[in-house]
Amino acid sequence: MTAWLRLIRWQNLLIILFTQLLAWWCLVAPVYPLVLDFPALLMLSVSTVLVAAAGYIINDYFDVKIDQINHPDRVVLGRQIPRKSAIIAHTVINIVAIALAALVAVPAGHPEWLLLQLGCTGLLWVYSTTYKRRYMSGNIIVAALTALTVLALYIYEPRLQQAALARLLHHDSAGEVSSLPVWILGVYTFFAFMLTWIREIVKDMEDMEGDAADGCVTMPISRGLGYAARFATVLGALALLPLLASGGVLLQYGYLLSGLYVLLLLALPLVAWMVYLWRGEAGPAHYHTASTTLKVIMLLGICLLIVYKFS
Repeated sequence: MTAWLRLIRWQNLLIILFTQLLAWWCLVAPVYPLVLDFPALLMLSVSTVLVAAAGYIINDYFDVKIDQINHPDRVVLGRQIPRKSAIIAHTVINIVAIALAALVAVPAGHPEWLLLQLGCTGLLWVYSTTYKRRYMSGNIIVAALTALTVLALYIYEPRLQQAALARLLHHDSAGEVSSLPVWILGVYTFFAFMLTWIREIVKDMEDMEGDAADGCVTMPISRGLGYAARFATVLGALALLPLLASGGVLLQYGYLLSGLYVLLLLALPLVAWMVYLWRGEAGPAHYHTASTTLKVIMLLGICLLIVYKFS
């Protein structure tokens, strides 16, 4: 059981589950959802977690050679878990995930929503088999899949779609659902996309030796560590600008605690991270620390929802 938990990255799955549940509690539940009541939300969240778990399995299935070089102590496929068992588990988990999503989408009269789970399953497969080894495209796919974890709430909840339409038409009024939850979900989607993209680049910098041995053409391999560090820093600056703007707006309108949280616990650590990326010896340990720090910043971003809820 321990080997299976390591294979599916149970800590990351808990973060995904926590993110969706918290976003629902803070943003969706207060607008009296038409579809995503708590039972439906729970089925959607478990479906999302299962798709991610299957993705980790298939990724490790095709990455055994790379992992034996980069992380030999973490390899479980072929040692503790037979590769055939992993493929069977990958298939069964995806089927269960799509079935759970269908229990939400079909009764709501929107079977087309299932395209989200089906698309993510397909993307995870082609990422693991092909795009992970190509220049930048693999990084962008993982970032997009992470952003879809948040965006799934918008796709599955008509009230949020109505609020977004009202915002586009510039006529929020009494009796209508506020567009604020949509705006916040949009900010979170962008933040998740950008920080995941940056983290994937840093992980490529950490795993450069094994990736090169397997014929991958990642950014650090094709352009060098210096270029990859500069590119990650530019992305960090692009992610920083909306944080500074959001913090300033929150302070201007009297949301003192939320504004200070954004500036001191999100923007400032991101600046410190960009400085750290350029300091120290360029090696796997340095880039592993940088990658872990980014994950902490992402967790702090998730916790901002609690501050917003009680503001």
